[in-house]
Amino acid sequence: MRKLLLSLTDGRGFDILLVVLPLAFLLTLSGLPLLYNVVMSFQEVDMFSLGSVIRPFAGLSNYRSLFAQPETWPILGNTAIFVSASIAGQFLLGFGLALFFWVNFPGASWLRGLFLVSWVMPGLVVGAIWNWMLSGDFGVINFLLHQTGLISQNIFWRSDPHYALWAVIIANIWLGTSFNMILLSVGLSAIPKDLYEAAELDGATVWQRFWTMTLPMMRSSIGAVISLGLIFTLQQFDLFAAITSGGPNNASNVAQYWAWDLSFKQYDFAKGATVSVIMVVFVMLASVVYVRSTRQEVRG
Repeated sequence: MRKLLLSLTDGRGFDILLVVLPLAFLLTLSGLPLLYNVVMSFQEVDMFSLGSVIRPFAGLSNYRSLFAQPETWPILGNTAIFVSASIAGQFLLGFGLALFFWVNFPGASWLRGLFLVSWVMPGLVVGAIWNWMLSGDFGVINFLLHQTGLISQNIFWRSDPHYALWAVIIANIWLGTSFNMILLSVGLSAIPKDLYEAAELDGATVWQRFWTMTLPMMRSSIGAVISLGLIFTLQQFDLFAAITSGGPNNASNVAQYWAWDLSFKQYDFAKGATVSVIMVVFVMLASVVYVRSTRQEVRG
């Protein structure tokens, strides 16, 4: 103990302290709740046994019961649609904006910063804004669609089962596009512009330069962006709480919102923990892909 104190006071071992303290913080605030949630998914838990330390062991019965419920597969299908559509929309729009701002023009920095407003706003605030914009009676989205002649009747985005999920997807794409733009802009800035000048002198067209130079050199950055998008999208909860609450009739319900609903509205804590564990597995897989992408980028 005395040697440890001496090493800290004279500067030696201070780097270890900088690692140990944040690690202890993360283990306490994230690791223990995660472990508690995993253990609870293998137990029988109700309102009366929630505060107990020792609860009846249920094995895999919570997982079997969960996948036997009729609403499980539609909700998982909604989750897959939400994640894939959100990531695709965020990436395509973000990449397009990154390419647009790659060309320097007056006011580019100011305009790029303006796009970041959506990312720094809390999810509930974004959800409240889109909740108003998607209103069936007086929402600005229906107004714009009427003005362009795309619709003749109002679309009730939040209450129509055909549109409810897509209402949240649109809001989530708007929320994450700027984050994709910034990360992809960093990847683009790392590509030497001399290569493009040489290719242009050799007669390569814009599309040829994009497919043969930009995309291959951006492979690791694209992998990192998609992996991070997958992680953030699988954790998206605020927009569902603010816009649709998983309705109508589970039409816009996804796994992350369903886990909260099972635990804190239906008081089925064991199944809520089970859904959360399944989501954690997918997030960890996405995290592994992200780490591998960043390692490839560093090596490159």
